[in-house]
Amino acid sequence: MSAGLQRLELLARSYALAAVKADREGRIDDAINNYKKAIEVLKKIIRLYPDNPLASVYRNILAQYQRRVEQLEKIGVPATPREAEQLEEWIVSEKPKVRFSDIADLEHAKQAIKEAIIYPVKRPELFPLGWPRGILLFGPPGCGKTMLAAAVANEVDGVFFNIDAATIMSKWLGEAERRVKTLFEKARLAARNGKPAIIFIDELDALLGVYESEVGGEVRVRNQFLKEMDGLQDKTNKLHVYVIGATNKPWKLDEPFIRRFQKRIFIPPPDKRARLEIFKLYTKNLKLAPDVDLEKLAAITEGYSASDIKDIVMEAHLRTIRELFEEKGGKGDPRPIEMRDFIEAIKSRRPSITKEMIKRYQEWYDRFRG
Repeated sequence: MSAGLQRLELLARSYALAAVKADREGRIDDAINNYKKAIEVLKKIIRLYPDNPLASVYRNILAQYQRRVEQLEKIGVPATPREAEQLEEWIVSEKPKVRFSDIADLEHAKQAIKEAIIYPVKRPELFPLGWPRGILLFGPPGCGKTMLAAAVANEVDGVFFNIDAATIMSKWLGEAERRVKTLFEKARLAARNGKPAIIFIDELDALLGVYESEVGGEVRVRNQFLKEMDGLQDKTNKLHVYVIGATNKPWKLDEPFIRRFQKRIFIPPPDKRARLEIFKLYTKNLKLAPDVDLEKLAAITEGYSASDIKDIVMEAHLRTIRELFEEKGGKGDPRPIEMRDFIEAIKSRRPSITKEMIKRYQEWYDRFRG
C-alpha cells in the first residue's frame, strides 16, 4: 500500500468524521469547514491515484459531501441520519418481475440455489446438519447472475437486501464497517420474525477483493464482513440469513471469503441450446417474419452472452420501428422482424466473451470448486 495514499486516506477520514460529528451536533460552521477539507483531500487522492480501485467510491463520497455543504450553507439544517433509515434504501420492497422460469437454461445454478435456500426455508427439519449460507455466483458479464438473485427474491417470501460497494462505502467515510454490522443485524431480526433474509452483493470483488493499493476503510469493511459471515456459519444458528455474491472477477476475491461461500456456482456463457432458448424467450411477444430461423441465429452467436442476445433482439426490433417512422411517419404497424434485421444487428455487435476468458474462469473454478 502506498504510504502517501495511506496518509491522505487517514487525513480524509479524520476530516470526514469530524464533519459528521459536528453535523449531528448542530455545529454548522464546523461541519461545513471539515466537509470542505475532506473534499479537498478526496480530490487530491483521485487526482494523484486515478487507478485506485476505490476511485469511483471516493467520487461518490465527494459528491455527497458537496451536496451536504450546499444544504448546510442554504438552510443550516443539521443532519440526523439514522442507520435504520439508510438501510431501508437497501431493502427491495417491490419484488422483481422475474422467476426461475423466465431464465433460459442455467438449470444447474437454479438447482443449487433451490437446495441451498428454497428447500431449507420450506422444510428446515430435513437439514439437521445445516445448509449453505453463502452462495457465490461468478462468470462473464451478462450471463444471468443478477437475474438469478432477483428470481430468488420471488421464489422465497422473504426480505431481500440489494447492496454493492458504493452503497456500503460511500455514505459517511469511516462508518462503513458499522453499516455492515447494522445490515446483518437487520437481516437477523427479519429471520427471527419468520422471514428469510437474503443479502445480495453485486460486484463482490469491489467490496471483498484484494488490491495492490488498499485503504484502511476497505480493510475494516472486509474484516467486519468476515466476522458477520463467520456468525452465519455457526452450527447452532438456525436463522435463514443468506449472502449471495456476484462477481465477474472471482480471482480478485480474498481467499478467506471464498471459503465462506460454500456454494460456488459458475454461470457460463450460454451454449447453442441455451442461446436458442434465449432467442425464443426474447422474441415470444414479437412479430417475426416466416424467414426468421432461430436455430441458425443460435448457431452464429457463439461467444454472445444472454445480455448480448437481448440487445440483438432489441436492435432487430428497433430497425422495424425506425423504418415505420422514417417511411410512414409512425402510422400503422411495423412490419414483422425479418432474418436480415437480426443479421445486421449481429454484425454491429461483437461477442463480449472470448475463449481466453472462459479458460480463466474454468481454471479458477477447478481450484475453488464448491
